[in-house]
Amino acid sequence: MLLELDGIGPQVDPTAFVSANATLIGDVRVGPQSSVWPGAVIRADSGTISIGIGSNVQDNSVIHADDDASIGDGVTIGHGVVCHAKTIGDGCLLGNGSVLNDGVILGNGCLIAAGSVIPENAIFEDNQLIRGVPGKAIGKLRARHQELQKRAAKSYVRRIERYKQASSPENPL
Repeated sequence: MLLELDGIGPQVDPTAFVSANATLIGDVRVGPQSSVWPGAVIRADSGTISIGIGSNVQDNSVIHADDDASIGDGVTIGHGVVCHAKTIGDGCLLGNGSVLNDGVILGNGCLIAAGSVIPENAIFEDNQLIRGVPGKAIGKLRARHQELQKRAAKSYVRRIERYKQASSPENPL
């Protein structure tokens, strides 16, 4: 569902996929080959929320910010994530059920472990493995983590055409 707020509605690239059961409100911009899956809510009522190329927001995740927010290219936002971050760098993976509080800035290639809670205004350099409550960097990512992140993002890009073809007015996906 794409909803206008104050005369401003979501902008979705024609190559992107937004599930009929997702809700985008206000100044949301979804880039090429990106996807937003069932139950996800992206609410841009305090600034622009932009999602780059080939990123995915998985089922039942919530994205909101108190100012402009940017999600880079090739980002995977796992199932049930609450993301209030200011900046998510290219190639990041936010594990299922993680929470990123207001003002968080992630450099490129960071991996947030499932269930982690990142405190307000935390800043992380590129390629950090971050986990815990509160979330802390525990080291640089290994090659296997970086490969996992790339595969996750690419797998969702590959799903887009299948879902677009299967969706219809009688069967909105």
